[in-house]
Parts: sequence; structure tokens; C-alpha cells
Amino acid sequence: MIPPWCLWLRCHCRPRSKRRHRGAFDPRGLRTVLWLVALIAAISAVSCGRGSSPPPEGIELVFKHARILGPADPIARLLAEFEARHPAVKVRAEALPWSSDEQRQFFVINLEGGRPGFDVMMLDVIWVPEFARAGWLLDLTSRIGPDELAPHFPSAARAAVFEDRTWALPWLMNVGLLYYRRDLLDRYGFRPPATYDELVAQIERVRAGEGPERLLHGFLWQGKQYEGLVVNVLEGLWAAGTELLGPGGAILPDPERAAEVLGFLRMLLRTGLSPAWVAAADEELSRRPFGQGQALFLRNWPYAMDLFQQPDSPVRGKVGIAPLPGHRGGRPGAGSTGGAHLAVHRATRHPEAAVALVRYLAGEQAQRAMALGASLNPTRMALYDDPDIVRAHPWMPEVRDLMLAGRPRPVTPYYLMMSTLLQPELSAALVGVKSPARVVAEARRSLGFMLGEVAAGAGGSRR
Repeated sequence: MIPPWCLWLRCHCRPRSKRRHRGAFDPRGLRTVLWLVALIAAISAVSCGRGSSPPPEGIELVFKHARILGPADPIARLLAEFEARHPAVKVRAEALPWSSDEQRQFFVINLEGGRPGFDVMMLDVIWVPEFARAGWLLDLTSRIGPDELAPHFPSAARAAVFEDRTWALPWLMNVGLLYYRRDLLDRYGFRPPATYDELVAQIERVRAGEGPERLLHGFLWQGKQYEGLVVNVLEGLWAAGTELLGPGGAILPDPERAAEVLGFLRMLLRTGLSPAWVAAADEELSRRPFGQGQALFLRNWPYAMDLFQQPDSPVRGKVGIAPLPGHRGGRPGAGSTGGAHLAVHRATRHPEAAVALVRYLAGEQAQRAMALGASLNPTRMALYDDPDIVRAHPWMPEVRDLMLAGRPRPVTPYYLMMSTLLQPELSAALVGVKSPARVVAEARRSLGFMLGEVAAGAGGSRR
């Protein structure tokens, strides 16, 4: 990228007259050149920012992360503690919007430029292979040993590795799970549903018993045209005993079963077992009605439990968590794992300090602070038995078991492209614009073509 001052010179330093002979000496021109050299040196010293030498007092790192939601944001305190341990290093934290789509857009635009102005970044786990393949991440393999990944959930550790190289450290963990109204299921003698057939039967029975005036929604989930919809469909495929990418990279290897999964989701909306607005719902839009006591079941992430247990919550003490159901003839349900990793920009001027910051934030002390202050789930398995954390969040041991049973989304540098292509197709199946069988057939064809084109264009090499 050409710096602004170079563009200024290009525009303002062209010869204005051709009268003077090409070889003639012009003292005014020499003075102009010397003045411009001094100006460039001065501007470069103050305007190149991250490309300049560190300030005399030490090193400055810039940490880009998602805005932290929760009772408190421990980031500032954690960075102050890191600086106390590393007196020569100062860390400036810069928060990005909560939306992962906006975060990724920011990173891609700035990383493509080559001089992004930050050293350490918080990445969604599904971005690590893509960013590593693009050549944007510092290879941590020689700095991070296997023993450092061992305390983390296996799925989180796997998500930090691409092509047998380590590119990040796990920081925050997530898993899809089923929330249910424990008080209502107990009233009718039910246990949490193990299959979706049981879930449907329990909705019908509880609704009949509560009466139409109760206006009780059945099952709330995320059907909006975005990544959350793809996650819900992936969980449905796993529950049915199939997947998006099979052995050898086969796309939707069991098309009939995949069409049945989409047909089931469409049936939920068509019959009112899920309200029609679920087709436009994200995590928060689906969480709020459940938190107001207006639904029996909810698929969401662990963060919602802290909100359901707030003192003013209408469902405080009435909510349980369970694994997602399985489909008849399929496997037990499994939630999609997610969360965030910490990575270092490949061109950082201070790799040792940046790696030290990543290692500190991913450590036990910092993850404990995140769990207690921000109500975010750690990736270190031992913390789910930590007395202070369990006292504040008694459901943590249950969440740990669900995370151990969870499954990662396909680990491929092309996952985001696949998801983007799938989202409108899956949405069309939900709202009845296309049949599930047609959506599956077209998805197999278009994804196969896209992956073939990308592989041919990439040539199988990392930049």
C-alpha cells in the first residue's frame, strides 16, 4: 500500500515546466529536494505508526479483541498485570464490535494491507485455518509445545492446529446445548428429550396441559440467514448420523438424510412447534422469549444461563441444560463447539512479547478471571471444577461434559466460503421457497464446483 505522503509527492513534485534544459543545474531544485527529504524523514517518524521503531521507553503491543459482554470486563486488569510482569511492554487494547461478521471484515481488510496496526488478535476458532493459509498468522509451532495445548478441550486444541502447525492458543470455549424448562417438564413427569421425536411429543403434551391462553412457544432456535443457521443445520446433520463433509471431502455424502434434516426444520416452522419468526432469529432474538418464560425449549450457547439466573429473571431457578437431541436412527445429539483463539500477526515487530501476551491471556489465571468477570467459558478443562467458578456458576460441570461431547465445524480454510454459499440455500428450505431435496442437490453441486475452483486457483500452496 502506498503511504499518503508518497501519493502527495507523486502529485506535487512533477516538473511544472519543460523550458529548462534536461541537464541544466537548478539550485532551487536542489533546495527543494533537500527540503522534501527532510519532510519525508519527519513525516515517516510520526506517521508510519506500527512500522516505526519502538518508543525509547519500550515496546507497545496492540491487542484487537471483540467487545466483552458480561457483568464486568476483566481485560484492563489482566493487561495491567501482564505489564507489571513485563515492565518494558505496554499493551493497548482496542475492542471490535460484538458481531463476528464485522470482526472478520475488519481483520481481512487490514491484514490484506500488510500493515494492520495490531500485533495480537482474538479470532473465532473457524478463522484459524483460513488466516493461517493466507499467511497472516505467526507460526507458533516452535514456541508452543504439545504440553501447552493438553490442558485445553481437545476440540479447542485441534482448532488451533492447521496442517500440523500450531497457529494460535485457545482462549474461550462454546458449545451448542438445549435449554429446557425444568419446572414444566417435572410437572408432566418428563425427562429432557433424548430425541427430536420426544421433544415434539413433550411440546404437544405440555401445551395441551397448559392451555391455549398460555401462548407457550415450543422450540426456539436460530434460523436467520447467517452463520448460526449453518451451525443449527450441522447439529441436525450430526444428530441424524451424517455430516456436511464426509470422508475424502465428500459434500453431504448422505443426501437423503440431509434432506430429511432440512424437512424436519421446515416442519417445525410450518406446524407452529417453532414460531414462524424463528426463520429470522439469532441467538438473542431466540433467547429473550425463553428468558421471559414464553417457551419450553431453546437451543443456544452457555452464556444464556447466566442471564436466566439473574435475580430479576422470570425463569430464575426453573431452567435446566441438556445435550441436543438426536434424530431417530441417528446418533446422540452433539453441539457445535466454538469460541475464540488468540493469534499473533506474522509481521509483528515484537514476536516474543506478542507470544508472551498470548500465553499469559490463555493461561489459567487469566481464563479464571474471564470466567468470573465476563461469564465466558474457559478452554482449560480443570477450571470447570474450580471452587470459585463453580460457586458462581453451579452448572459449569454440566457444561464441561457437553463440551467434551461437542463437535467442531469442518476444519478447512474454505469453511467461511462454504457457509456463505450455504446460508441462502438453507434459508430457502426453511421458508418453503425450495424443497429440501432440491436445496441439498444444488448445494452439493455448487459447493463441489466452488471447492474445485478454489483448489485449482490456490494451487495447494500457502502464500
